[in-house]
Amino acid sequence: MQIETPDVEILIDTPLKVGEGPCWDDANGTLLFVDILAPCLYRYDPAGGKLQRFDMPSAIGSFGLCADGRAVVALRSGVHLFDFATGKLEFLVHPEPDMPGNRLNDGKVGPDGAFWVGSMDDRPEKQPVAALYRVDAKGASTRMRDGLIVSNGLAWSPDGKRMFHSDSRQRFVQTYDFDARTGAMSGQKTIRMLEEADGRPDGAACDAEGFYWSAGVSAGRLNRIAPDGRIDRILQLPVEAPTMPCFGGPDGKTLYVTSLTSNRSGPTQNGTLLRLRMDVAGAKIARFGVPL
Repeated sequence: MQIETPDVEILIDTPLKVGEGPCWDDANGTLLFVDILAPCLYRYDPAGGKLQRFDMPSAIGSFGLCADGRAVVALRSGVHLFDFATGKLEFLVHPEPDMPGNRLNDGKVGPDGAFWVGSMDDRPEKQPVAALYRVDAKGASTRMRDGLIVSNGLAWSPDGKRMFHSDSRQRFVQTYDFDARTGAMSGQKTIRMLEEADGRPDGAACDAEGFYWSAGVSAGRLNRIAPDGRIDRILQLPVEAPTMPCFGGPDGKTLYVTSLTSNRSGPTQNGTLLRLRMDVAGAKIARFGVPL
């Protein structure tokens, strides 16, 4: 196991409450991410450092990109399509209309072209009442996994045959055999438990070698986890609470990482956006409604 302290750039001055969900837009060469509680979606242009803000009407847990330039967004009020040009939201579906104590959390477009999004118990005393959903381009929502507290860490292997998923409160990282044609998942395996000192599993990404990069939100680090659950590499970061990594850039070897505001070790540290260069590229991410 390698433990590294890489060179890291802090890219923005804007403080983030809960920075999350970075996603590289290869069509435009920009990075998008959210501040869940602002609530808003941001677009960052690495070429000039410009940061655009798109306000949302309620907490935005995650999003994915669409082929037509819009985004599919997970709001407290459900899943919508968002038009960057007009600011308009088009309602698609609410996976949990009968669960007012939950909100939608981590989400990502899978190799099947569907938007996979999990919920979380948003109450102070959390219980395993959340779930993981598959939302297709027609707005059909299917519950795929229940018994969760904070659904998180969605990512897929480069060949689309393995799906990773975590629960930040139950602290597990699990894998499934995945059928990219149908979106079916099977063969659930718990490959790793991550305690506070390890870095509880938050958002994640897969690299081109099939390894899983998990944001250790409680330990200020990224854990590169092998398909068998071994921690292969640890990257120590200059933030207390990293929330999710994302591979991007022209060659796919730039890693962007969001973080949240934390005072775990003393003075408050604002959430931010980081960038570092890697020796491995990321797995390709699909667009909503367009399978890989």
